Amino acid sequence: MHDINDIMAVLPHRPPFLLIDRIEELEPGQKIVALKNVTMNEPFFTGHFPGHPVMPGVLIIEAMAQAGAYAVLSQEEFKGKIAFLGGVDKAKFRRQVVPGDTLRLEVEIIKLKRNAGIGKGTAYVDGKKACEAEITFLIG
Repeated sequence: MHDINDIMAVLPHRPPFLLIDRIEELEPGQKIVALKNVTMNEPFFTGHFPGHPVMPGVLIIEAMAQAGAYAVLSQEEFKGKIAFLGGVDKAKFRRQVVPGDTLRLEVEIIKLKRNAGIGKGTAYVDGKKACEAEITFLIG
């Protein structure tokens, strides 16, 4: 298991924009399972939406992208690099994510060539699918 210090040693993201808290499973360059504990203290809840806090869908996608980036950047050949978002395809949102939820982020790297690839991500809350997408990334 990898904690927040391990995550920050690999990813360039920092709070409040670091959207993963812990790595549960990792096969470098292949797949990852990460967790994000969604709390009312998240800065985006101030405006999204007052009185009815819902995690923005784009931030769920970003959390999946960060998890996928960790899976790729944890490989020796990519240490010290940054994974940039290149595109999002086939995104579907299945349920709202609210304070108190724990997002289980599962990302499988389905394509990886020199400095680019695609990850297939799924986010779950309580075993139910909240979001899925294919995320294209570039490594620089």
